[in-house]
Amino acid sequence: MMEKKALFVVGTGTDVGKTYITALLVKKCREQKYDCGYYKAAMSGANDIAHSDAGYVNKVASIGQEEQTLVSYFYHTAVSPHLAARLEGHPLEMAQVKRDFANVQERYPYVIMEGSGGILCPLRYDTEAKIFLTDVIQELKLPVVVVGKAGLGSINAVGLTIHYLHAQNIPVRGIILNDYMPSVLDDDNVQMIEQLTGEKVLALVAKGANDIEIDLKKLWPDARKSDGNGAR
Repeated sequence: MMEKKALFVVGTGTDVGKTYITALLVKKCREQKYDCGYYKAAMSGANDIAHSDAGYVNKVASIGQEEQTLVSYFYHTAVSPHLAARLEGHPLEMAQVKRDFANVQERYPYVIMEGSGGILCPLRYDTEAKIFLTDVIQELKLPVVVVGKAGLGSINAVGLTIHYLHAQNIPVRGIILNDYMPSVLDDDNVQMIEQLTGEKVLALVAKGANDIEIDLKKLWPDARKSDGNGAR
């Protein structure tokens, strides 16, 4: 039986293009015959799944995945998931996340899981449980791809995120910079980020690009050719 493969996409914060980059990654995987699905533990701030981050990825990447499998906890209130859960009375349960993630893995040999906000984003924070993104990543034993914005501030934002991941002993597969423009600043940032973090920048994505140029072997380094066939 083929080993199931998955990775986690985390942003350096909100509004860095994490969902956009996730959609491009899943799209690229499927175009290259990696039968890739999508999953997100919790999201907030949309009226329904079709018009949410998960629905966006499902559409852009042409997955055709059933909506109910895309996300476990869906909140309407546009705040951090932990606060939305408290306001709406529906807190995240790790056991449910594990079950739903396993269900997506049963359907797709490759799964890209998207985080919520930055690496310190709390998914649940109450008297019963305190669950952060890192808890989910560690529970599911996933390597991470970090998405940040190119330009001013990227060295600090990416560097701090990577530093925190390293401190938590979470494996980092690489970095993707969004809104990249060829310039002295952006190109120097790439070099500095790699030198200061010890991690590689896997892709540079121009603002509004419809595709991502990336070596998928860097995302799935232990994949066999036969693993990638048969995208739906």
